[in-house]
Amino acid sequence: MTTTYILTLSCPDRTGIVHAVSGFLLERGGNIEEAAQYNDHDTGLFFMRVQFACVQADGAALNAQWGEFAQTFAMKWDLHATAQPMRTVIMVSKEGHCLNDLLFRWKSGLLPLDIRAIVSNHREFYQLAASYNVPFHHIPVTAATKQQAEAKQYEIIQAEGAELVVLARYMQILSDDLCRKLAGRAINIHHSFLPSFKGAKPYYQAHERGVKLIGATAHYVTADLDEGPIIEQDVARVDHSKTVEDLTAQGRDTESQVLARAVKWHSEHRVLLNGHKTVIFK
Repeated sequence: MTTTYILTLSCPDRTGIVHAVSGFLLERGGNIEEAAQYNDHDTGLFFMRVQFACVQADGAALNAQWGEFAQTFAMKWDLHATAQPMRTVIMVSKEGHCLNDLLFRWKSGLLPLDIRAIVSNHREFYQLAASYNVPFHHIPVTAATKQQAEAKQYEIIQAEGAELVVLARYMQILSDDLCRKLAGRAINIHHSFLPSFKGAKPYYQAHERGVKLIGATAHYVTADLDEGPIIEQDVARVDHSKTVEDLTAQGRDTESQVLARAVKWHSEHRVLLNGHKTVIFK
């Protein structure tokens, strides 16, 4: 019986890393099915993603052995069994196009997720959640209750063991504290081609500037608003005849597609953080 794993790693670049990783897997009967690597000459870091099948099905033992081996190279690493879908919590406000798209892709088997809960500061989508048999948590947020609301949100995230939190048009700014707690595991979709038009109402800003392209950006959440490491972006062409409402409607498709790709790559462990940037092995 074999188990398939995905290994991701980053470390200071040096000769022999690929050889050493391959040798480690070979000694344990591992068969490499997919491998990709990248040397960042600006930072001197080496990045690698390896998918392999291994006859050693004891994940805890394999983790321990790899952990000892990785110290030699000062590696930051993660090892995941592909049979385990990523436990996910989705947060949303009143715009449901991204939520609906993610739920459909998930149920269609297109995203390796285990969506454990939907959290919202409004009640709009409790029926949609119920139709997918996903628990729905309504947690209102005001300036006076923001701290208590975030405490409840984080309690749900922790209780569900969420490895990923998706802000699918969740229109509340997370506190610095919650951003730190979710570092590297929270993805936001911003309805603009960042770094242009940050903050609220980017379609209004774009319309005022008479842009010819509108876009969407999926990025990791950080305490700096709309400045987290970018995972995916895309654009759609528009012209002078488009109203703000036209831009908003046209942009929804782009937002949904960009967020879905970012979530898919993250859940397949294809995204590695590189400071303020990302390395993505597609």
